Amino acid sequence: MLRLLALSLALVISGCQPIYGTLLNNEKQQATQTVKQKMDQSNKDFLTATEKGDTGAMIKLLAEGADIDSTDERGRTSAMIAVHTKQLSVFKLLIEKGANLNIRDDRSDNPLLYAGAEGMLDFVKASIAAGADTKITNRFGGTALIPAADRGHVEIVEELLAHSDVDIDHVNNLGWTALLEAVLLGDGGNHHQTIVKLLIAHGADVNLADSKGVTPLQHAASRGYSEMVQALTAAGGK
Repeated sequence: MLRLLALSLALVISGCQPIYGTLLNNEKQQATQTVKQKMDQSNKDFLTATEKGDTGAMIKLLAEGADIDSTDERGRTSAMIAVHTKQLSVFKLLIEKGANLNIRDDRSDNPLLYAGAEGMLDFVKASIAAGADTKITNRFGGTALIPAADRGHVEIVEELLAHSDVDIDHVNNLGWTALLEAVLLGDGGNHHQTIVKLLIAHGADVNLADSKGVTPLQHAASRGYSEMVQALTAAGGK
């Protein structure tokens, strides 16, 4: 600063104010770049601390200005990293500190979408309780409910239906609802039978057909899924 003041005085006396302005602007640009570099490093350190589960370092870095929603080279926020590394306590800390759970990574996943598809019930519960947006979709255009239904995650489906505003009849890019996927991609076993019954009980449209006009009942019948056929028929399926 003293150097700048001395230079300023000398340039004013010599009548070289335009040159001084250029030098001052360069100094400001360098200072801005330095601040950005420090922030980038702070964010990188924060994401590393999250992956390691070092909550002490995380809290310290946040207090020093690290961005809780900064992302790594895969587009993952700290919240997404906590889910990937199955660190529930870290995930809850991030929620407490105000992490945005709706940001999707480079694969169009966010904590709720990923946890729902992978059957990670506690993370789904924490996400719902924190107000995660259930309308956000994955790379296939599906909500968290759809992959949970097709993979047979009974508890996830039940949690979403009972404690969130997820759209039970949302249609993904394949033209399938959660009910259709439970039939089409399920194995017809107990888990998928239970999911079909849960969806029916919560008001799923049993006659909402796929893009070719085939209904859930017709798909179930063609696969010989007798339990599903009975449940869908009793619910008015055609």
